Amino acid sequence: MLQDVLTAVVAAGCAGLVYLAAAARVVKQYERGVVLRLGRFAGGPRDPGFTMIVPFVDRLYKVNMQIVTLPIPAQEGITRDNVTVRVDAVVYFKVVDPASAVIQVEDYRFAVSQMAQTSLRSIIGKSDLDDLLSNREKLNQGLELMIDSPAIGWGVQIDRVEIKDVSLPDTMKRSMARQAEADRERRARIINADAEFQASKKLAEAAQQMADTPAALQLRLLQTVTAVATEKNSTLVLPFPVELLRFLERAHQQPPGATEPTAPAAPAPPASAPPVPPAPPAHALGNGDAPAGEPPAATPGGTAVPEAPGGPPAEAPFDPPADAASVTPVRAAADAAAPDRPEH
Repeated sequence: MLQDVLTAVVAAGCAGLVYLAAAARVVKQYERGVVLRLGRFAGGPRDPGFTMIVPFVDRLYKVNMQIVTLPIPAQEGITRDNVTVRVDAVVYFKVVDPASAVIQVEDYRFAVSQMAQTSLRSIIGKSDLDDLLSNREKLNQGLELMIDSPAIGWGVQIDRVEIKDVSLPDTMKRSMARQAEADRERRARIINADAEFQASKKLAEAAQQMADTPAALQLRLLQTVTAVATEKNSTLVLPFPVELLRFLERAHQQPPGATEPTAPAAPAPPASAPPVPPAPPAHALGNGDAPAGEPPAATPGGTAVPEAPGGPPAEAPFDPPADAASVTPVRAAADAAAPDRPEH
């Protein structure tokens, strides 16, 4: 009898231990437990620590309450200004309602991932390329709102969304590089032109000051010579006033006390010189024949050539004729007044 009682006690103890092992559960600090009893939600979430459930009746689901980092695969799309880009991002979220995360959605991680990809493609289509490259903070906020709106019903809160990288085609990269280079060159030219303008104003003020004070120009020349002499070279540059050169040039062209030379006056022709008769035309004369009723032709020197009887006229000494342009009334009068030259 006693042995039967001991056997029953031992059997009950073993059954109790088995029941306890089957009903005991441990929930970690960063987790919350959701119990479904016979398929229905039973009570609130279980807190961290040791908890008990009814074996074969209750089922405990543990939900991680930590922030989850979910990378979004690169999505390819066309921006509003018709540029093809590939954009990838990352989503940080956490579960704030474990019961909704278990009951409202089958797999909240997969649901958030798909919603993030869809929202990212939508953001790409609504934005310009410049916004994707320079205004990412605004795009991150818009993407966070788009993902967080449906995730609230799943018991999930989106902590933040960040766009990681924007991949551009090689042709677009080269175009943007040329644009940036041209813009930098434009700014450099503007800065250089502004510097030249300011320098010209200062130089004009300095020139006006030196014009009012001539001694300042001399001091400036001495400073320039000193600056050149300090360098290690064998060449010394001395400034020379241009006004001194002009003064020397005028002095060389017109010495002091000199008068301008005057042209000599031409001698007046003698009053007794007879006029020189004009020469007859060439086609009216033959071989040494003189026109009818006129004396024999005279040489340019004034000597008449007698005509030989019964033959051609005697040859006169050769005297080169004077140029018609060089024969002036003074020359003609001088030739007429000169005595006849002897024949050779």
